[in-house]
Amino acid sequence: MIDQNAAYQALTSRDARFDGVFFVGVTSTGIYCRPICPVKPPRKENCLFFASAEAAEKASFRPCLRCRPELAPGNAPVDNAHRIADLLIQRIEEGLIEQVGNLEGIAAQFNLSLRQLRRIVQKELGVSPLELRQTRRLLLAKQLLTETRLPITEVAFASGFASLRRFNDVFNACYRMPPGRLRKEAGEASHGIIESETSCLQLSYRPPYDWSAMLAFLQLRALKEVEIVDDQSYTRTVRLGAYRGWVRVTQVPGKHALQVEFTHSLIGALPALLRRLRHLFDLNAHPDSIDRHLQQDPLLRDSISKNPGLRVPGAFDGFEMTIRAILGQQITVKAATTLGGRFVNAFGESINTPFPSLTRLTPLAGRVATATLDDIASLGIVSARSRCIMALAQTCASGELVLDASAHPEGMIAQLLALPGIGNWTAQYIAMRALRWPDAFPADDIAVRNNLGGVSAKQAEALSVGWQPWRSYAVLHIWKNLTPEKQKQG
Repeated sequence: MIDQNAAYQALTSRDARFDGVFFVGVTSTGIYCRPICPVKPPRKENCLFFASAEAAEKASFRPCLRCRPELAPGNAPVDNAHRIADLLIQRIEEGLIEQVGNLEGIAAQFNLSLRQLRRIVQKELGVSPLELRQTRRLLLAKQLLTETRLPITEVAFASGFASLRRFNDVFNACYRMPPGRLRKEAGEASHGIIESETSCLQLSYRPPYDWSAMLAFLQLRALKEVEIVDDQSYTRTVRLGAYRGWVRVTQVPGKHALQVEFTHSLIGALPALLRRLRHLFDLNAHPDSIDRHLQQDPLLRDSISKNPGLRVPGAFDGFEMTIRAILGQQITVKAATTLGGRFVNAFGESINTPFPSLTRLTPLAGRVATATLDDIASLGIVSARSRCIMALAQTCASGELVLDASAHPEGMIAQLLALPGIGNWTAQYIAMRALRWPDAFPADDIAVRNNLGGVSAKQAEALSVGWQPWRSYAVLHIWKNLTPEKQKQG
């Protein structure tokens, strides 16, 4: 059953995360659309919402020729690009790591023909897949040229070009100037802490952004030896395919941006690295739309005034975050952090960094899948959770489970619930963070229930209806600022 108010909020905000989740039939025109349709949103009283295109057509609505509902994906991406195009971008970026060298291979990952892929991307973004790939490469190259002092040859390869000559030709053709001229006009770029080993780039966001709250959340849950979080920065080790290094993220004073310092050993994986950081820090959110909707509820109004722009922390690595969530079942955050440190020490590879307490890479699913139950239980992890971790690792290592924002949330939640030891709380929490689903709601979370006045899970679910489609953000406010006393006052 689709909540009409929540669906209309998603429609008017044009948040592409809901593309394919529902369709809207407009009674005044007889046409049905996707929630990202570029036409002016219809009046609420003229809208009927459907869970599928088939349901809309059964109700005698015709498909819109602008947004083409038949192209709608299973769910939506994290930003304004539509899901197929967004996933193509993600695969292109991952292809720089995995060396997927042709569009046929990328199309096959979507179960599409090359012709279908070209048609969808052309319709969605107005460019061909090859033009899309080239534009992504050029935009990254332009940023590297203006914000770093990397040699132009390294910029070319980091951006995905196979040769310096090809890079120069394409850059000249598109920007009507050679790369060196752009760098000269940009002037001096920022430098990393260790000039010979690091460079810096900026990632922008829409204000407001509660950076201190983000760091506080991540600091409580930081994996020892993999992450260091203080009140100014987030630092971690990174492994992306064959590339290893570390990254440090801080807020840029006076700008709506985060600064990312990365080791040059990660240059070959830079597009995927930046994407993961955008997911981790929820940089694609629309805080004005979210806060405007949630503050209509008196329970949340004070928290939103106190912490505008509160974001939902994502996951740099879905498997890592899910392991941490499993370890956190029915124990304190501090105790789960202790177990997480033992797990990393047992299964994570060592790495050298300039930071004495940053010495391990996050464990891979394939490595954990080869362990025994005794190996895991010996770390002080109870048998039920040890079995759960084993099942998760084997499913992820086989490719059956992909814990990232490209997954359809409802289908992924069902897959998670099928694993031994994963209940609704864990599945919803993973959906919030690893899947980047803005409407996840762990109704049986004890802190949520207590802070809502000691209600049952069923009562919490009922209270949350008014927060749709941004319940993940409501949960952050409930955890941070709502207490039983404040709930009674509200």
